[in-house]
Amino acid sequence: MSKIQGICISEKRGTEKHCVEEAMLIEDWGIENDAHAGHWHRQVSLLSLEKIEEFRKKGANVDFGAFGENLIIDGFDFRNLPVMTRFQIGEAILEMTQIGKECHSHCQIYKRVGDCIMPREGVFARVIKGGKIKVNDEVQLIENKSHLLTAAILTMSDKGSQGLREDTSGKTILRILKDHHYQVEEYMILPDNQKLLERTLKQLSDQRQINLIITTGGTGFSPRDFTPEATLNVMTRNAPGISEAIRYESMKYTKRAMLSRGASVIRNQTLIVNLPGSEKAVKESMDIIIDTLEHGLKVLNDDVHECGRQ
Repeated sequence: MSKIQGICISEKRGTEKHCVEEAMLIEDWGIENDAHAGHWHRQVSLLSLEKIEEFRKKGANVDFGAFGENLIIDGFDFRNLPVMTRFQIGEAILEMTQIGKECHSHCQIYKRVGDCIMPREGVFARVIKGGKIKVNDEVQLIENKSHLLTAAILTMSDKGSQGLREDTSGKTILRILKDHHYQVEEYMILPDNQKLLERTLKQLSDQRQINLIITTGGTGFSPRDFTPEATLNVMTRNAPGISEAIRYESMKYTKRAMLSRGASVIRNQTLIVNLPGSEKAVKESMDIIIDTLEHGLKVLNDDVHECGRQ
């Protein structure tokens, strides 16, 4: 039986958290009075008691909350559970949204002892249902009855990232995905920067375990069009047929479709598809692939085992 061994909060980000005996989980927000609460996917951080004890055995004297974790729970190896795993604590329900994190500026515990386990062992969750929690409450793994595929949209545009151009292409993708019952987890506008895109694709694939990532823009001949290169650099397997189908069908509308360099690849269990930057081309491309993507994603995630034609 797994239980909460500690509850920690902090009023300011970047500071070590302090322990409290009980707290209120607020739906789609996080822990009341905690600085990391908000309308985003990292509302509550979880860390295994066993991982903290392993760290202590190395000679580090650390208290609960030193790694910035909200809940310390025993009995779970969180890193080996899939994203979207759900936990019930009394009436409250948490859903895992991310495994680990990228550490941009070292926290206080790292500066003090030279290491921090949160980036590699901690996980994050959103509050699906609120409720009061307290130390020693039982934590149960429960079935996630939501079977929606998750998606992320990345628009590559220097002007768009500066707010100088409206992102009509990304909004078109968003509308189509929602019409086809995808759960859109991220919608981001990034500058045309290859390294930034590679890092973002890795985070969304590995830490967030998003099923489908669709990019728009950066697929042409311009010197700053790096989207295909970034996409190919992060792939674990190629999936060229999707981009080939887009170019083939798009040639019926314009011969310039042959100039699109968009790629489609797999990174682990995530499918990444590059689309052109124009709203019209995005709409045409989505119409070509949207009905077939669901089957491919289910095969990729072992939900369908037969691909043969009936």
